[in-house]
Amino acid sequence: MTYNLAQFLYNRKMPEAPLTIAVAMSGGVDSSTVAAMLRDQGHTLVGLTLQLWNQRRLAGKEGMPEQVQGRCCSLDDVYDARRVAEQLDIPYYVVNQQERFERDVVRPFVDDYLSGRTPVPCTLCNNHIKFDQLLITARQIGADMIATGHYARNEYDPERGRWILSRPADKAKDQTYFLFGLTQEQLSRTLFPLGGYLKPAVRELAAEHNLALAHKPDSQEICFIPGGDYRKFLDAYLNEQGESLPDTSGELVLSDGTVVGEHDGIHNFTVGQRKGLTFKTHQPSPFYVLGVNGAEHKVIVGPQDELMTSTLTARDVNWISIPELVSEKRVQVKIRHRHDPAPAVLKPCKIRTDNRANTVTDTGTVDLTADVEFDTPQRAVTPGQAAVFYDGDEVVGGGWIA
Repeated sequence: MTYNLAQFLYNRKMPEAPLTIAVAMSGGVDSSTVAAMLRDQGHTLVGLTLQLWNQRRLAGKEGMPEQVQGRCCSLDDVYDARRVAEQLDIPYYVVNQQERFERDVVRPFVDDYLSGRTPVPCTLCNNHIKFDQLLITARQIGADMIATGHYARNEYDPERGRWILSRPADKAKDQTYFLFGLTQEQLSRTLFPLGGYLKPAVRELAAEHNLALAHKPDSQEICFIPGGDYRKFLDAYLNEQGESLPDTSGELVLSDGTVVGEHDGIHNFTVGQRKGLTFKTHQPSPFYVLGVNGAEHKVIVGPQDELMTSTLTARDVNWISIPELVSEKRVQVKIRHRHDPAPAVLKPCKIRTDNRANTVTDTGTVDLTADVEFDTPQRAVTPGQAAVFYDGDEVVGGGWIA
């Protein structure tokens, strides 16, 4: 399936004449192929890469590896993106956003873990850094819109008067879970040219365009955590900041409050975890983490059947396919990236009609929240992760699990 840019432009009431498009170039095969595709269609392109993190920072500190391959946004990726831009003969710029990335993504990641939550840094990055900054930079250079290599679809529905974010053809590469925070304004200026392609076809297109990275492996690691060990990262980062790892040691307790053991810090645990549980007395095996009480430094543990949950509350909800939730709605809910969306009923808690993270009333700031009631209990619903609501392939909206 080819990407129908003409239809996309028609939906925007834009001419089909060549446009100026800022392409977010990550140095991977997907965004590089997008640039090649759009260049072939005759558009004026500018390649942009956001420099978010110094990959040498913290390397080798507190037991962290000196160098790890496979992280996104590395210096090697910047080199690869520049090389593709030169091959395609398009201007290319690196936009330094390291300070903002640390403030809005890295520090909240650290604080969440120290508070007993399990964050999703890639979603925070998309919401607060990538799309926001890319659109700002695109406007500054006179670009009409931005294009990225995300696997997602974005179409305008004239009947609803809204831009609709949907799952891509390649469900195995679906990235809509990380994009639920995009606003209508951001969607109206964003192209996802790979939404109708399967990943093997994208690699074939890259090879047809003689891109040297056609067979480059996909990045797997979180960009600022070499080796994927977030515990070592917390130690190294806090030490660099001149801060001590706070003492959050406490008790392991059953759901009825019975103390069965001790732990050395709540940041070492997340819901569903089995390893690292040390009991004072013999307990039936296996036990799992059911929850983390950050205020009291308690880790709640129990058997696997107690991991199953029928409800959750999502906070800071962003609506996409609807302007607001005024009544119960049947949806499918995804509670982590690799989770199959589960049938559920979505119920409104607080209503607002804007599309911001919160709204101000006479009583102060009120977060928009929504309740989810699953048809069947789900395993390891984890505070700090995202809950994204789907109606078939359409993204209804999403929020953060409270």
